Amino acid sequence: MIQTYPASSRFEYDKGWLKGGHSFSFGEYYDPENVKFGPMRVCNDDIIAPGKGFGAHPHSDMEIVSIILSGRLRHEDSLGSVAVTGFGGVQRMSAGTGVIHTEHNPSDREDVHILQLWFEPAERGKQPSYTTGEFDPAGLDGALLPIASGQGLEGVTDLGQDMTIYLSRLEAGQKLDFRQEAGRRVFLFVIEGELKVDGSGEAAVLGRRDTARITEAPELALTASAPVFYMLVDLP
Repeated sequence: MIQTYPASSRFEYDKGWLKGGHSFSFGEYYDPENVKFGPMRVCNDDIIAPGKGFGAHPHSDMEIVSIILSGRLRHEDSLGSVAVTGFGGVQRMSAGTGVIHTEHNPSDREDVHILQLWFEPAERGKQPSYTTGEFDPAGLDGALLPIASGQGLEGVTDLGQDMTIYLSRLEAGQKLDFRQEAGRRVFLFVIEGELKVDGSGEAAVLGRRDTARITEAPELALTASAPVFYMLVDLP
C-alpha cells in the first residue's frame, strides 16, 4: 500500500527564528492518527535563522539523526561532543539512558536547513553516544546512497535500529528500482522536484515536501518525473 501525504497536510510552523513542517505529531502538534510509522517517530523539516538554535534539552531512548541540507549546524552535548556539520554531513545521537544537547546555527548571515529524524531504538537503556558521518554528494547522482544505517554497512554512520536512510538525486526520466525483504516499510520524502513511485500494482506522484508511507510493496520503481532530490528510509 502506498499512502501519500501532501506537503499541505504537514503541520507548518513559523516562530521567527525557526520555520518548517512536522510530518508526524511533535511538540504542540498532536494527531493520534499520526504518531509514528514503524519505529519512525519524527521527520521535522527545520530552517533555523542565523545565530539561533535549540537550547540545552534532554532526550532518552531515541535514535536522532540530523541531515544538513544547507548551511551549517553546531552540536554540543553532555557527553563532551562538539561538532559543526554542513551538507555532506550527518549527525547521529543515540540518546540511550539520557543526554542533554544543544543545536545551534553558528552563522551570522546564513540559515541552516536540516531534516531531523527520530527513531525508536531496537534496544532501550543503552549508553548514550554521538557521532558524525560524511558522504560524497556526487554519490547521490543516479543512485540510492546509504548515509546512515543499523545494518552494518561499511563506511556508513551507524544507527541503533534495523534500518537504512538513503539519499538520491535523479534527472528527469531516470529510474531506480528498490527491493527489500517482505514485511518491511518504506518512508519517502521529496526534498525537491517530483518522483513517481510504483509498487504492487499501485502508483503515486510525489512533489516537493510530499511524503509517502509504503507497506506490502517489497519492490518499488522510482522514476523522476522532473529532476528530483529525495530521501528513502527502509524500516522494519
